[in-house]
Amino acid sequence: MQCKMARAATALGVRELAKLASVSVDTISRLERGEELKQSTVDTIRTALENAGAEFIAENGGGAGVRLKKKP
Repeated sequence: MQCKMARAATALGVRELAKLASVSVDTISRLERGEELKQSTVDTIRTALENAGAEFIAENGGGAGVRLKKKP
């Protein structure tokens, strides 16, 4: 997952994201280092980032990515 890119796009620090996702700061750091986490934990973090405005782009030949959602 492109967690660090999504954090940068949404201007969230590690502590802020950890609070939004109800996980520890260490859990966010482990995810960003590429360590394996439970899928439910990854999903929780992804949901928190999406709620903050990040949109994850699937691999489509140009590589996976992140962008900000358009505001309605």
